Amino acid sequence: MPTFSDVMSARLRRDPGQPLVTFYDDVTGERVELSVTTYANWVAKASSLLVDELDLERGDTIRIDLPPHWLGTVFLGAAWTAGLVVTDADDPDAVVCGPDTLGDWAPRATELVVLACSLLPLGVRFAEPVPAGVHDVGVEIWSQPDAFIPWDPPGEGDPALAWAGLDTASPSGSAYSTTLKEMIETAAAGTLVSDGDRLLSTANPASPPGVAAFLEPVVSHGSLVLVARAGQERLDAIYAAERATARFPA
Repeated sequence: MPTFSDVMSARLRRDPGQPLVTFYDDVTGERVELSVTTYANWVAKASSLLVDELDLERGDTIRIDLPPHWLGTVFLGAAWTAGLVVTDADDPDAVVCGPDTLGDWAPRATELVVLACSLLPLGVRFAEPVPAGVHDVGVEIWSQPDAFIPWDPPGEGDPALAWAGLDTASPSGSAYSTTLKEMIETAAAGTLVSDGDRLLSTANPASPPGVAAFLEPVVSHGSLVLVARAGQERLDAIYAAERATARFPA
């Protein structure tokens, strides 16, 4: 079973220009579309930032504390490319946050790596300087290369997810974890999309259901239409305009 990097390499060989992630924020009116190639470039830049600049290592944990946003999918891909474990724990080795939670994480920048995303269009920097010790993704990511080769690449048995304390995530009600292999096998066995299909999702990619909704199109040679802050009428219109073939939640 391939790793996430293997999956992306196959997508790049087969359909580099195909849309992979299309994002709508119905409050701001933003629409962003990332092709397979563009997404892979963003993942490489984010991976390099995490590993080469910020010294995170294979097996370290990262929390993606973002609302539904295309940058959430980028940092998921970067985490799994670098061998990091995505977690919802309160004590990660690194956290990626947005403006709404920056105030919660900034005071902890001396004890963990804090990356902040402005969530402004095109992934640009915050309008005002971020607090001391915090890394503004919109500043630091642009200087990173468009290709990334980890010096300690993850294998299929490496942990990919570790959700702590989510009652709905495991039969025991305590914690849920999975390896890269298990995660990709689950996505490959999904039935929401197949080759070329487009899945419209309102689930946050950095959540247990959202991870599944993101990964299945990636593994199945489909694409994701991620929509934030839209009512039902607008969702229906986007579904038609984007020629989506399935919805999540259904």
